[in-house]
Amino acid sequence: MNGRDVNRRDVLRVGNCSGFYGDRFQAMEEMLTGGELDVLTGDYLAELTMLILGKDRMKDPGRGYARTFLRQLEGSLALARERNVRIVVNAGGLNPAGLADAVRELSEQVGVPAEVAHVEGDDVLARGSWGEGVLTANAYLGGGGISACLRAGADIVVTGRVTDAALVSGAAAAHFGWSDGADGSVADRDALAGAVVAGHVLECGTQATGGNYAFFAQEGIDVRHPGFPVAEIEADGTSVITKHPGTGGAVTVGTVTAQLLYETAGARYAGPDVTARLDTVRLRDAGRDRVRIEGVRGEAPPPELKVGLTRMGGWRNEVAFVLTGLDIEAKAALVQAQMEDALERAGSRPAQVTWTLARTDREDPAVQEEASATLRLAVRDPSADAVGRAVSGAAIELALASFPGFHVTAPPGKGAPYGVFEAAYEEARRVPHVAVLPDGSREDVPPPRTAQELRPVAEPELPEPLPRGPVRRVPLGTVVGARSGDKGGSANVGVWVRSEPAWRWLAHEMTVDALRELLPETAGLAVTRHVFPNLWAVNFVVEGLLGQGVASQARFDPQAKALGEWLRARHVDVPEEICEGVVGP
Repeated sequence: MNGRDVNRRDVLRVGNCSGFYGDRFQAMEEMLTGGELDVLTGDYLAELTMLILGKDRMKDPGRGYARTFLRQLEGSLALARERNVRIVVNAGGLNPAGLADAVRELSEQVGVPAEVAHVEGDDVLARGSWGEGVLTANAYLGGGGISACLRAGADIVVTGRVTDAALVSGAAAAHFGWSDGADGSVADRDALAGAVVAGHVLECGTQATGGNYAFFAQEGIDVRHPGFPVAEIEADGTSVITKHPGTGGAVTVGTVTAQLLYETAGARYAGPDVTARLDTVRLRDAGRDRVRIEGVRGEAPPPELKVGLTRMGGWRNEVAFVLTGLDIEAKAALVQAQMEDALERAGSRPAQVTWTLARTDREDPAVQEEASATLRLAVRDPSADAVGRAVSGAAIELALASFPGFHVTAPPGKGAPYGVFEAAYEEARRVPHVAVLPDGSREDVPPPRTAQELRPVAEPELPEPLPRGPVRRVPLGTVVGARSGDKGGSANVGVWVRSEPAWRWLAHEMTVDALRELLPETAGLAVTRHVFPNLWAVNFVVEGLLGQGVASQARFDPQAKALGEWLRARHVDVPEEICEGVVGP
């Protein structure tokens, strides 16, 4: 697979074949056979994944990596060699050296030679005092190790915990010979920032090509089987986001905007190699299924690396009572009082008890489900006994002695362990970053010599508001797109519009107070609004909405994936001139 001069082409074509551990299995083969590529990346890690891999490693120290990648590679290694495509993945998880060895064994088994390298140093569990019960501690490394491996002739590069965008930016830095910003070069720093932005667009796979896209129905996008994205990166960091010809989905300014807003915060998108200024990003339609990303500016990265910590938080259980027909509030109050009394009498009330009533019932329902609401009881405790039979037994004993129509969605279980994600920070210079090259030699990757503490960006000037005029009461999502996600215990929801008049309205109307009114769950939580005029978008970060992270399952939608769609479903007064052509009379 090796032998070409990677620095002799004007454009580097980087594709993605995985946005998470469990993504479409056939995507690697589809990407290798569907069109031209130079590098194929795959993102297999997430906060929850690290906890899962940590449990795997406890059972067997030789595990701790995404085994799906090996099965994908078994059928695709020959294709990659034939098409001269290099593969860069973070599937190494907690054991990149182990996965690299497994890839070498696979290469011998299938008779396809491959130069394999890996990146290590991110596992800092043994290097710090992270607190009691920490299962994994991994620093988010940049792309320098990936670049070193590719420059040394690697066909396959396996990493542990690097930033998702580093899979792309590391490959681009190797291809174009960028300095990774280490020498303070403004041009290289801007180029690297552009590649980081392209990497952020690619990292979640088909979310850039119409998957999970708010306007898929309005815009008639066929997302039954969307193709995975490709970034055509140029020497100055400018890129075009596209997909292989003939594949499903679509690449539009809207789909790229949606992914740019996913799991982000403010204008400074900090990484280990560079801080990309999202407020400088400009998107331009460059033809069918082609969107150009340009104008990205970069700054020196912060001096510290983020460290993701996971630990077991305790035990949880859940019971979902179905309340049907009339007197929903009275039925909910009855069963809640009965359960609370039972737990108190048993002397085993869990440490955390949460009740949530979802009024999904309708008047004069045509089917029984439309007559029903759900009352969800969630409990947590350090002890498995406190959330097991003590809760399940109390719920089942009420079956003939509570509200009329009593039933639950599933038999209550014994309880299950839950995890917690936390973010810590460590000086970059104290975290080893090592490229283990194909010949087995080790190359230390120093952090950038220039660092800069993150500072808030001043609020940009807002556009002139629309003049007052007639309004129409419609769902917000009629005119506004949204994309939401999780970052530890916080959630973000980015909203954007597709016209200049709509932006003039959104920028002034979609305030923090408006968000709190539309999403009552955010009341009492710290909410920050970030404005992106170039994207006609605002992004809200809601701190603490997700408790202790996705693994703790603190709410009905534990990763806030549908938070944006809930927002779009709320009804607001929208100027008629914005609604024209979008909704009927």
